[in-house]
Amino acid sequence: MRPPSGAQAVRRALDLLHCFHDNGPDLSASDLARRLELPVSTAHRLARTLLAAGFLEQDFRTSRYRLGPSVTELGRLSYHQRGLHLAAPELTDLAERTGATADLALRSGPYAVIVAGGSVTPKVGLRRPLHSTALGKVLLAWPRPGDADLDALPPLHAFTERTIVERDALIRELARVREEGHALNDGESAQGVRTLAVPVLDRAGHARFALAVRATPDLIPDGRLPWFLERARTCARALEVLLLAPGERREET
Repeated sequence: MRPPSGAQAVRRALDLLHCFHDNGPDLSASDLARRLELPVSTAHRLARTLLAAGFLEQDFRTSRYRLGPSVTELGRLSYHQRGLHLAAPELTDLAERTGATADLALRSGPYAVIVAGGSVTPKVGLRRPLHSTALGKVLLAWPRPGDADLDALPPLHAFTERTIVERDALIRELARVREEGHALNDGESAQGVRTLAVPVLDRAGHARFALAVRATPDLIPDGRLPWFLERARTCARALEVLLLAPGERREET
């Protein structure tokens, strides 16, 4: 059988790479075939092609695959091109001042992807559903040109009894977020977690990133929400300057 060609092959290769998001660092060809709903032979050919290009590497003792050096290289390039290395000191300072975890995220399809901050660890997944997180609500409330609308989101999965699962309710919630200038996740994605998020806006008023502080309700009680919000907004304003897009930086100079 000839390997798939054209756009379908590209789509399948990208889907294969995405299999490593939440399924552990090492996957066999059978694991990949099961997740992609493809024949093992097709998954194996795709994996071998990505292996040759450096996007995967293989443990030759177990024949299992993991993400390769080309992914690391492109990730580091993107990290610096976006100026995210400049955000790290601001996020560290925010975390130290508040005692909470500080995270910075951008939108990727139906997810908020954490790209800097205290949650960027090997043991913590970096993707968060948009509808059930404060980061995601901010990215939905101040969408960038080209972002898909709510109708393009997959079914709104319930993670706790507090998760918003009806689109009309989500529309009302996003209107409230825009009016108040921040989003709150109070146990919607996990029990015992409270997250406050604000937008990091570009010059057109779109959310280039979302900034959040996350802790337990004991650390972020209702009475201290304004205190946390003030500090998150101060950090967001600093990041709006530090994380200017390349074209905006050229205009500044």
